Amino acid sequence: MTASASAVDMLQLAARAADAKGGEDLVALDVSGPLPLVDIFLLVSGRNERNVAAIADEIEERLLEAGHKRLRREGRQEARWVLLDFGDLVVHVFHDEERTYYGLERLWKDCPVVPVTLDAPATAE
Repeated sequence: MTASASAVDMLQLAARAADAKGGEDLVALDVSGPLPLVDIFLLVSGRNERNVAAIADEIEERLLEAGHKRLRREGRQEARWVLLDFGDLVVHVFHDEERTYYGLERLWKDCPVVPVTLDAPATAE
């Protein structure tokens, strides 16, 4: 299986939101093979708890504005690892230390990487 076009669109929107708030080391993995209910994991690092919270808030706000429904949010209070579940897209915003400790890239190393585009989409005039 491969990630759906709508999941890739959500990914690009989330990636641009993360980048706007200083998100670092963005990695997207196509997990649709091993996880039939999810298409893509987006992994993002923040420098500190405040940055992690700001990144997660911006991603959530942009996806909600675009009409995507959030199914679940976890970890916002501590802001060390915030999980945002939008169905086809699950975003993991990590503090650097948690990202290294949990190593989701190692856990899902057999999953293909999905390219992340940080440029804003061109608008028709």
